[in-house]
Amino acid sequence: MDEPIKRDAPFVIWGRNPVIEALQSGQPLEKVLIAHDSHPPRALLALVDEQRVKLQKVPRQKIESLAGTKKTQGVIALCSPIHYAEFDELVAEVVAKKGVLLVLDHITDPQNVGGLIRTAEVLGLDGVVTPRERSCPLNEVVVKTSAGALFHIPVAKVGNLRQALKTFQERGGWVAVIEKGGTPLTRIDPPFPLAIVVGSEGKGTSKMIVEMADVVASISMRGRVTSLNVAAAAAIGLHHIVECRYAAETTP
Repeated sequence: MDEPIKRDAPFVIWGRNPVIEALQSGQPLEKVLIAHDSHPPRALLALVDEQRVKLQKVPRQKIESLAGTKKTQGVIALCSPIHYAEFDELVAEVVAKKGVLLVLDHITDPQNVGGLIRTAEVLGLDGVVTPRERSCPLNEVVVKTSAGALFHIPVAKVGNLRQALKTFQERGGWVAVIEKGGTPLTRIDPPFPLAIVVGSEGKGTSKMIVEMADVVASISMRGRVTSLNVAAAAAIGLHHIVECRYAAETTP
C-alpha cells in the first residue's frame, strides 16, 4: 500500500490560486494565514467562511518564513499531508473508462512535476503515476507550480515503474512513450486505455520502458533547437492524444 507523505512540519500551500483550489477541492486545511498588508480575493475569503476554515492575520514576515519564499501573494494555507491514490484502483478506473494516464519516469525537478500535473488536469487526464525512488515528492513547490491542479487529479506512487506499466498492459492498457526517434506523433492513432510516459530531464525515458512500450511517439521539430523541456514536450503530446480520444468518442 502506498504511504502518505510524512512531514515533521505542516504542509504549506502559498499563493492565492493554489489556496483557492485547495479550498474548492475539499483538501483538509488546518488554517489559512493572510498577511496584514494584503488584500485577498473575495472568492478566497468566501470559501474560507463557507468551509469554516480558521483564518488568521499575521505579519507578512511570518507568511514568508513559513512558506520559505517571498512569492506568497500574502496568503498561505497549512494543510494535512497529501495522500497518494492506490495504483490498482486507479488502473481499474482508467481501464474501465478507456482513459489516459500520465507516467513520470524519474522526474526530479518540482517545477516540471508541477507543470506536468497541471497540464494533465487541464486536459482531463484520469491520473498521474510516479516512482517512489529518484523522483520529486509532492511538495510545496509542486503545489504552487501546478496552480492547485494537484488537488483535482489522483497521483499514485509505485515501487517499480516497469512492473506497474506491465500490469497496466496485462489489464488491457497500452503504453506510449514520448521520445526522440519514434513515429511522428501526428501519424499515430493512439489506442485506449493509454499510459503516456515522459522521461527525466537529463536522460529521457529509460531504455527498459522504451523497449516494452507499444508505441514510441516523437514530436516533429523544424527549428534549429532540437530539444524541448519535458513539460513542454508532454503538453504537446498530451494535447494531441486527448484530441484523438475525444474525436473517437464523438465519431458516429
